[in-house]
Amino acid sequence: MTPRRWLLWPVLAMLAALLAACATPDRMPLGSSRDDTLARLGPPSAVHRLPDGERLQYSYQPAGPWVHNLDFDANGRLTHTQQVLEPNDFAHIQVGSWRRDDVLMRYGRPALVERVARFEGEIWTYRFLDNMRRRQLHVHLDPGGTVRQLLTTDEPEFEPSDRFVE
Repeated sequence: MTPRRWLLWPVLAMLAALLAACATPDRMPLGSSRDDTLARLGPPSAVHRLPDGERLQYSYQPAGPWVHNLDFDANGRLTHTQQVLEPNDFAHIQVGSWRRDDVLMRYGRPALVERVARFEGEIWTYRFLDNMRRRQLHVHLDPGGTVRQLLTTDEPEFEPSDRFVE
């Protein structure tokens, strides 16, 4: 074996070990302790109180189209995991009754917050995948923080262009 190949094997073995050790929220086994989860996944993007426990939320917004909710019971054991940025999950949002905090509890902080001239309030935009197609969910919140409208659109795709050649 040449010296270069001899050096390549330990590097490949180390990379394989690192990939195997990568923990993702959707791979945490039910029953895991809160402490073990934090040790494996690191700090969550948000922590929410639940009536009978706690939710650790791991959001990949604005870059990634995932938000994982990990729910723990009062004893600190993982009881439920869910990736919530899914088209079917958006049916949970109740227009006219959900408030800002309900949206934050379910989906976390949005990828984008903006205002437009024809709506008084904020529009929260979440990036998600729909059959591997990049899409956006727009949640319209009135000035009082109530959800007034939901809209989904295709995510704009930016392609290189030669229009700006100098």
